[in-house]
Amino acid sequence: MHAGNAKNPQRTLRLDLLHTFEAAARRLSFTLAGEELFLSQSAVSRQIQLLEESVGVPLFERRHRALALTEAGRIMQRAVQDSLERLRDAAARVRAATAPRQVTVTCTPGFASFWLIPRLPRFTAGHPQVDVRISATLDMVDLARGSVDVAVRFVPCASGEGSALFEEEVQPMCAPGLLRDRRRPLREPADLEHHTLLTIEMRDAPLTVDWEPWLQLMGLEGVHMAHTMRFTQYSEAVAAAVAGQGVVIGRLPLLADLLRRKDLVTPFRSGAASRRGYFVALAAEAAHNPDAQDFARWLHAEAELARAAPAPAPASRRSARSRAPLPPSAR
Repeated sequence: MHAGNAKNPQRTLRLDLLHTFEAAARRLSFTLAGEELFLSQSAVSRQIQLLEESVGVPLFERRHRALALTEAGRIMQRAVQDSLERLRDAAARVRAATAPRQVTVTCTPGFASFWLIPRLPRFTAGHPQVDVRISATLDMVDLARGSVDVAVRFVPCASGEGSALFEEEVQPMCAPGLLRDRRRPLREPADLEHHTLLTIEMRDAPLTVDWEPWLQLMGLEGVHMAHTMRFTQYSEAVAAAVAGQGVVIGRLPLLADLLRRKDLVTPFRSGAASRRGYFVALAAEAAHNPDAQDFARWLHAEAELARAAPAPAPASRRSARSRAPLPPSAR
């Protein structure tokens, strides 16, 4: 007996040919498999022949203008399909493990500019591997659709959904330089008639829609300010106020940091609750996103820190009035 002449029954399996086999077995056509794999019919036929030599048995019955799997071919097809499916699942898990972690947040432009973005470095410092995507819009994004994880809604407190972040207070604000203008004093609410009104232009709403509730509360419905500057975004009106171009209705706590830095001041003690507030809501899909849940908890922690910070004192106390709620029409 010459062992060196014996044929090794454990032939090497040509794994590189299994993809071609799977397509041919599924389509039962070398031509159609070739079209799917961008190969010629003869190339597919040759690869199947090499695979059959590798396994040692025929995998197809070559009939006239037709193919059929042999019993060995059917066994191989089940095994190959199962193996490819497992490989696809493994690849999906690997991609998911290496995919960037992301939290998508929707909120109003004002909330993003004045409250969220200045604080965001504290979240990213604690979560360096999480990408935060901010969609600043006045549109009410449907959390049941799309890819938004967290929504910060600015709505009437009576109809807020989710967990309350904070309520809003409003009062006039201006640059410190306006208080030093002796030609146009700004000591009493009635002095506003000598100054420029900075207001937001809103569709189908009065020009002074954001000012009227406060003016009514102060009993100043008849006051007409010397000039008016109109803006489409709240951030633009605030920028104009910081530049000393007029007086804006300031929203707290959004503008609290500007007050602490003395970029803006409140000339009167006349804050009023607007009966609106900010609420945090999570999309249903966020239940599977621990980073989104961490972000929501971080928002509330930041709100608590903001509440604990000392409140900026009014620049003038001559017109002290008690804090009262605005009418329901206040925004």
